[in-house]
Amino acid sequence: MARLKVFVTSDGFTDYVVAATSRAKALAAWGAHQDLFQTGGARETDDPELVTAASAQPGQVLRRPSKVTPLIPKRSVAPRPSPKPAPPKKPRGPTPAQLRRVADLEAELEAAAARHAAELAEISAEKRALELRRDESERMFLSRRSELREALRKARLALK
Repeated sequence: MARLKVFVTSDGFTDYVVAATSRAKALAAWGAHQDLFQTGGARETDDPELVTAASAQPGQVLRRPSKVTPLIPKRSVAPRPSPKPAPPKKPRGPTPAQLRRVADLEAELEAAAARHAAELAEISAEKRALELRRDESERMFLSRRSELREALRKARLALK
């Protein structure tokens, strides 16, 4: 039987440990699609704690919180610019221009309502005048019709 080796990889937060007979089998257990060993993302370990835990369950991927933070290559550190001052906060509440706009619109609304009321009053007066004219026309027609009917009745009687 081939000797088990213990391999470990990390995503920076979690270490993934597996006991396998070869690097290829470790990569298959992790589901990796590239050679993590070649890129330095995985390695063989001889940590007794990890060897004991992984050897007890060969081929199974064990997880543990990462104890080592990934090394970030040092770069030349340029001085950080001082943060920009925050833009001035807008004052709470409406601006004078907004207040003027509201007042102007309220005045315009009141003027429109007054014009509408005056127009309705004018229409109502015209309607009343037309009703009086209609009533007078109706009265004159009824009176004339009555006279004509009487004249017609008399003319028909004269024919007999």
